[in-house]
Amino acid sequence: MLNALEVVTTVVVGVMVGVEFAVAFVMNPILNALPEDSSQLGHAHGGRMLGAVMPVWYIGSLALVAIWAVAGWHHAGTGLVVAAGVLLIISVVMSIVLLVPINNRNKTWTPDNRPADWKQQKDRWLRYHYARVAVIIAAFTLLVAALA
Repeated sequence: MLNALEVVTTVVVGVMVGVEFAVAFVMNPILNALPEDSSQLGHAHGGRMLGAVMPVWYIGSLALVAIWAVAGWHHAGTGLVVAAGVLLIISVVMSIVLLVPINNRNKTWTPDNRPADWKQQKDRWLRYHYARVAVIIAAFTLLVAALA
């Protein structure tokens, strides 16, 4: 049963990392290459769509890692799982404190109501997102190492 939990947790976190990596390095460059109004509308739509899904994914991933850490407490690699959990906690805090406030504004913007500094806010969100992606990649790497 523990093996199934380890695999499911690693896959769930790994897919989350893949989505967030794609947002940073695939979707944002695509959206940024569009004309200004289309770019801003695309970012707003992405903020609404992913803003609804990602909180569940982040908290669910953290819960799975916590269950793995408890269930496998006396097994090899538990320290790596706990460290991954700490990194996921950091990513959740980063999200709540740094990224969600910007996203909550961004997802309501249209070409008619966006603020003058919308591009600077979008760029700030992306810088924070790069840092969060690095944190969750590190967490994923620790989970994979714990399996080995």
